[in-house]
Amino acid sequence: MPISILILTLDEEQNLPRCLDSVRWSDDIVVLDSFSIDRTVEIASKAGARVVQRKFDNWSAHQNWAVQNIQFRHPWVYYSDADEIVTPQLRDEMLAEAARPDNPNSAYRVRYKNYFWGRWIRHCGIYPVWTTRLFRPQKIRWERLVNPVPVVDGPVGQLKEHYEHHSFAKGLTAWLDKHNRYSLMEAQECLRSLTGSRLRWSEVFSRDPMARRKFLKELSFHLPCRPLLRFIYMYILRLGFLDGWPGLEYCRLLAYYEHLIELKVKELRRRAAGRDT
Repeated sequence: MPISILILTLDEEQNLPRCLDSVRWSDDIVVLDSFSIDRTVEIASKAGARVVQRKFDNWSAHQNWAVQNIQFRHPWVYYSDADEIVTPQLRDEMLAEAARPDNPNSAYRVRYKNYFWGRWIRHCGIYPVWTTRLFRPQKIRWERLVNPVPVVDGPVGQLKEHYEHHSFAKGLTAWLDKHNRYSLMEAQECLRSLTGSRLRWSEVFSRDPMARRKFLKELSFHLPCRPLLRFIYMYILRLGFLDGWPGLEYCRLLAYYEHLIELKVKELRRRAAGRDT
């Protein structure tokens, strides 16, 4: 098996067993744990995974530390969150690509299917989202505090199959808690963007979907009424209403997330100006 597995965890006793089961075909599974206080480490160890622990600071620093300090047994690494599942079809495609002796690629992008209330949210402006998950560890690094952007040294391929993302598996409370934390990091990235370099408009025409996504994220920081605009974009322009009731609620949740980011940007600015929050 030419692929190692890297799974990031923090209190994932509910999600981890299903994730581990989906990658049990690999003989090198590494769980990078951020000092969980539940049964995460116990579950990982019993499944035969190697457990490495590091205190989480931000996403890019955490992932960069992993590829720089963990000794993987195989030349290729597949990265997964604990609430994700590798399908058998994706497994077979990855193994075939990784086994190619003349493979020129340094990494591969993969699409995912996001599930909410048991339904694949196909519309809402989030599909297809390409994420870089299969890579040679010495050929990649990440930037941004949250939703990190990969920087790959070498060609990047694209896989046909999907992985599954069950981001609501631990319930709405856990999802809201997580996105409350994410919103602060996004607010910090927003302020950096607004005070930093100009937008690279050429990236809107890039063939690289990751570059286009990064540009659209940067552009959104400059727009007014972001929560309302995101809801209109997802629910109406991208036909989110076709996803039924789960689609409506999902669009409302992401609009709320944008609202949190806006509020925290204002709060950070007030604190920088020495005003009461």
